[in-house]
Amino acid sequence: MSTRRKFLLVLGGSAVILAAGAAGFALTRTPHAALKPWRDAGTGDTAIVRALSYAILAPSPHNLQPWAVELLGPEEAALHCRLDRRLPAADPFDRQTVIGLGCFLETLRIAAREAGYRAEITPFPEGAGAPRLDARPVARIRLVAEAGEPDPLFAAILERRTNRGSFDTARPVPAATLDEFARLSPAGAAVLTTTDAATVATLRDVTWRAFETEMLTPAPLAESNAAMRFGKAEIEAAPDGLAMSGAMLEALSLAGILSPATMGDTGSFAFRSGLDMWKKALSTSMAFLWITTPVNDRAIQIAVGAVYMRAHLAATLAGLAFHPLSQALEEYPEMAGPYREVHDLLAPPGHTVQMLVRLGYAPAVAPSPRWPLAERMVGA
Repeated sequence: MSTRRKFLLVLGGSAVILAAGAAGFALTRTPHAALKPWRDAGTGDTAIVRALSYAILAPSPHNLQPWAVELLGPEEAALHCRLDRRLPAADPFDRQTVIGLGCFLETLRIAAREAGYRAEITPFPEGAGAPRLDARPVARIRLVAEAGEPDPLFAAILERRTNRGSFDTARPVPAATLDEFARLSPAGAAVLTTTDAATVATLRDVTWRAFETEMLTPAPLAESNAAMRFGKAEIEAAPDGLAMSGAMLEALSLAGILSPATMGDTGSFAFRSGLDMWKKALSTSMAFLWITTPVNDRAIQIAVGAVYMRAHLAATLAGLAFHPLSQALEEYPEMAGPYREVHDLLAPPGHTVQMLVRLGYAPAVAPSPRWPLAERMVGA
């Protein structure tokens, strides 16, 4: 039996199961334990633990959650990078990983402010590893009680999602909404946006070709496949990475159609179907946001993570779907063409495009799985 025929039989069977079992079957496939950190946010015995319980919900490359936290005192901590949670093929200089750590720190800062604390954050207090991170701390954190206005972005932390689906092509993103993002630009960085039809078309094309390049390059493809979690049991056993959850995907996985092996076989039906799905989704990008910097050191990468986090939260409050497209910004030889195209289009000479995001409107998606805070604590 051909894989396509098998897929259609499984598809039909899954529809029957869903119809017969109604919502009950679908609910049994939800990885509730892996989503518990979203429900537990804001709990803990101290202010810093409560702030950290929000920080672990921050986005990171491939959702690998590379943070490790060492408590140093009642309201002090050191943030480290879990070096086994990096992507050496796709992110050979750990630039994306550092940006993810910056997202963690900014989420902590916002949560602390909500509770009446100022977060004093010192990035790389013992120096920064280059070209790769090392065991030295990424940041030192101290909370200081201080009255002040809460950050309005706090309201979006529990609602923030990365939306990888197709966007509504009949619904443009208003220019006035995009104009608000420029206000997020910190010193040493610029936040820029576009809905220009020609630029959007060019970016749709280059981001798709970059995605295809990553999927056809063995080392980064292997990293992506290693990060995939198939079905509820696998997600709850390792609540990080790229969750492949839901009744339909579980049925395909049980049938052997969807697996690490088939997703790693560039000639398989599953792999080709996945590429077709991504090509369709990327063709619905309605607007783009990007962040550029004139320098590209560790301090600015942390700052980019903060502004990216704020942009994502602001997009959430505005009802926008938000999907980072990092492939064209990756710094390995096979990606040199798309990397150059994006930089020629979006950045002044010598500047770095640190983040590139597609925007639009789309149905809401579920949160991503998370390790509980206790699992990301060290020396406790």
